[in-house]
Amino acid sequence: MARNSTGSDPEEAHMTVAIIGAGVMGETLLSGLIRSGRPAAELLVGEKRPERAAELREKYDVAVVGNDEATRSADTVVLVVKPQDMADVLAEISPHLRPDQLVVSLAAGITTAYLEARIPEGIAVVRVMPNTPALVDEGMAAISPGTHCDDGHLDAAEQLLAATGRVVRVPEKQQDAVTAISGSGPAYLFFVVEAMIEAGVHLGLPRSTASELVVQTVVGSAKLLRETGEHPTVLRERVTSPGGTTAAAVRQLENHKVRAAFITAMEAARDRSAALAEGRD
Repeated sequence: MARNSTGSDPEEAHMTVAIIGAGVMGETLLSGLIRSGRPAAELLVGEKRPERAAELREKYDVAVVGNDEATRSADTVVLVVKPQDMADVLAEISPHLRPDQLVVSLAAGITTAYLEARIPEGIAVVRVMPNTPALVDEGMAAISPGTHCDDGHLDAAEQLLAATGRVVRVPEKQQDAVTAISGSGPAYLFFVVEAMIEAGVHLGLPRSTASELVVQTVVGSAKLLRETGEHPTVLRERVTSPGGTTAAAVRQLENHKVRAAFITAMEAARDRSAALAEGRD
């Protein structure tokens, strides 16, 4: 079941969090935690680049230190680094990790087994697949426990990630499917939006008007799905009058096998995610 933030747990509120990696997603999590009410004094950022460190200190009033110091000082260590950099980062911080800490990884394709093999035995690990709508606090994150992770660790991870959207728990074997659906999902929707805007221009609308029509239609439709709880088929059928304009359009989509193309595309994304997790190019 997906969860939204409903306020900080009293015990969790006093936990220190270190964010290792201050790229786009790292900063997204940092800013979301601050907006959700997490005191800056409970947050640390591991960042080596002096210019970037200065920027983050100025913008968020947080302590920006080396990865080793951030790791030693934190109760929860969040790894927001590129998958290809993970081995080096783990080698750097592993000597500073303690058995009572929680490690949360947002790196695509990095398994909990990979993490556990490179850090001290017994440390709890949570694997996360986030997505880019976290930038506007509408993210969808799927989390999976490692070998030494219990419900308390998952609760702590949820508290963190709920600052930027919704959270769902899944078995780790489903993470490749999650990557294909929600991890890559925004790109599919942007692709559809692009196509609809181009269609609007082709039909004679100014591009700015077509963009406004399409974007608001997507936003409104998503809100309708969430707030009514209706099945998408039911909502689609309400718009599709027999013999009408929508029916004519949907028929063309079915004739061009758009539904099948989406399924095939997501299967390809799942397979690629699995290949990357196994180290295959």
